[in-house]
Amino acid sequence: MIIDYAAWLNLVLRWLHVITGIAWIGASFYFVWLDNSLEPPADKKDKEAGVTGELWAVHGGGFYNPKKYAVAPAHMPKHLHWFMWEAYFTWVSGFSLLCLMYYHSASLYLIDPSKMALTPFQATFIGLSFIFGGWVVYDELCRSPIGSNNRLFGIIWFLAVTAGAYFLCRIFSGRGAFIHVGAMLGTVMVANVFRVIIPNQKKVVAALVAGETPDPCLGAEAKQRSVHNNYMTLPVLLVMISNHYPMLYSVPHNWLVLAALAAAAWPIRQFFNLKHKGNVDYRYPVAGALGIIIVALFASAHNGNPVIAAHIGKVTPEEVRLIVRERCSACHSDMPTEAGFTAAPKGIAFDTMPEIEKYAPMITDQAVDHTAMPLGNATHMTKEERAELGEGLKALAK
Repeated sequence: MIIDYAAWLNLVLRWLHVITGIAWIGASFYFVWLDNSLEPPADKKDKEAGVTGELWAVHGGGFYNPKKYAVAPAHMPKHLHWFMWEAYFTWVSGFSLLCLMYYHSASLYLIDPSKMALTPFQATFIGLSFIFGGWVVYDELCRSPIGSNNRLFGIIWFLAVTAGAYFLCRIFSGRGAFIHVGAMLGTVMVANVFRVIIPNQKKVVAALVAGETPDPCLGAEAKQRSVHNNYMTLPVLLVMISNHYPMLYSVPHNWLVLAALAAAAWPIRQFFNLKHKGNVDYRYPVAGALGIIIVALFASAHNGNPVIAAHIGKVTPEEVRLIVRERCSACHSDMPTEAGFTAAPKGIAFDTMPEIEKYAPMITDQAVDHTAMPLGNATHMTKEERAELGEGLKALAK
């Protein structure tokens, strides 16, 4: 019996990442909704106790009445639930998955020799520098005078992330660059929880236990970081699924595509945040939808292999099979020869002409229209070969 330990570890980490990510994002979205949906307390005693907002809700057959205090209750409650482990485990599982896939197999998923000839160690060092350097830049911006102006801060932070995406896309493969932008944002989000939100909450609790009045600035700072996390969530989710869509990361201006889609996500998130407050403004989702459409048109206009437009003579099925065998079958074979692969990815093999014909549209999309495959162009497929392959596959479809 042969067990593919790497594949099983990948599955477990990915599964854990999704589970904890849902828990973290769900809790984050719920509390933003709750905070924006609160109404002034109806009970005079609540007002005197420092309650600034409350909400009645029904779910699962039960009625709930959450209340929010301006700073904190007068006395420490016996039971207090902390929302932090969801964030921590999301980051740990995601970072572990990043190490397993992109650093352990850097030559496949991360390094693009046509952009920069890096060793796995160099690529890993650069990747980690961007991930943790992003937090340093973000935190310094928050603590600077810029941090007191949310709109100005948002613009500058967006430009900083866009600059990071620009340089990453010129260092790594498109797929590797995108995942590092997501990892950078995800690290900022979890660092907000670990370094600011939870510590500030603990300081408030400590003050209550000591019989002191908590500093209201602690709660204000924690809330600001929480709101930042709320707006960064959609771009992070986009990056997490982007590796399935080479039309995003395999186009010439992939960094701009990513930045524009992230920008289009802002009015969509803003719509829901305002809607929670009772302000329904459909201009925001319309703006977001138009932004996505514009990006799609832009990416499509700059899509494809430019060599395809050149005149290519007739390409025979034998020539197609030879290109596929030399450039694709190292991974996509019943017996892969590429290190790290014990079976063909997704069970897709190109060992025979019937198999090549069956998956011709997929091969065209991944290796001809885009340069997503071979991974990291490890087999050094040339533009001319991509063009020939495209013409040959087109002939097979006729």
